[in-house]
Amino acid sequence: MTSPSSCRPVSALRARMIEDMSVRGFTEKTRNDYVRNVRAFAAFIGRSPDTATAEDLRRFQLHQAQTGVQPPSINSAVAALRFFLTVTLDRPDLARRLTIVREPRRLPAVLSIEEVTLLLQAAPGPKYKAAFATAGAWSSGRPKAGPVGRRTARLRGGRAQGRRHRLRAHAAAGRAGQGPQELALAKAGDRHAMLSPQLLELLRVWWREGRRLGVLLPRGWLFPGRNPVEPLSARQLNRAVHAAAEAAGIKKRVSPHTLRHSFATHLLEQDTDIRVIQVLLGHAKLDTTALYTRVANTTIRNVTSPLDRLAPLPVGRPRSGV
Repeated sequence: MTSPSSCRPVSALRARMIEDMSVRGFTEKTRNDYVRNVRAFAAFIGRSPDTATAEDLRRFQLHQAQTGVQPPSINSAVAALRFFLTVTLDRPDLARRLTIVREPRRLPAVLSIEEVTLLLQAAPGPKYKAAFATAGAWSSGRPKAGPVGRRTARLRGGRAQGRRHRLRAHAAAGRAGQGPQELALAKAGDRHAMLSPQLLELLRVWWREGRRLGVLLPRGWLFPGRNPVEPLSARQLNRAVHAAAEAAGIKKRVSPHTLRHSFATHLLEQDTDIRVIQVLLGHAKLDTTALYTRVANTTIRNVTSPLDRLAPLPVGRPRSGV
């Protein structure tokens, strides 16, 4: 047996780990990342990873911290080793010794209304214009279902209920080769998202154009890729967003997820109840949605301090000794 990414023989231990990941629907990329991290750990301790001790794990994490490995890479190694120890070796006692490194939460980049308008105007054609707008409006997806780009690209052609201002879209059905993120989206089933008149018109324009070109197949993808049988890939959508942002002269780092952040922030600035925004974004915890209060500048500027509601305080000369 050989590894998918290498011609080297695969040990029985690694083959077992790959099988454990395969039956759980991990993508090839995730499988390769996990194997790479466990291999790096084995190289560090200088022997087979199934002989690892708690002290080996402690030294490995200390080595990562001392050599400047960034938190995302450390946490990726922790996820791989926890899976290997807990599932493949059935050693949850060892897995508990691994420590996740907390990453400082960065404020999301947010586009102004004017910048969103410029981005949509710079979109390369009706399909991408509608896809960009949907990336913001399709906010009922669960965050754990994967990046916005993947969710948007994998929407099934659904029904736009104009009178009810709702977009009904069918998520991709589970199929072989999907990882946990794709399967989570498939299990989530059909969704309803906000459907503004502007988005409805963009979708109608794309629908007519897509039907004219013959790329919108019956029960097919709302945003098909180069091959209409396949959905527009997240990479294609990302590239289109980056190209449109550059063409529009937007200097911020823009991705499909930026549109979701902007959507939520603008709702907050319009005095939409944060609990309503929580539902629209599909956040399980209000704390996650509350992050947007830190970037909603208009809301902050319009807040009235309790001091300003007091009766005017007399301003006189200070008393002596005060």
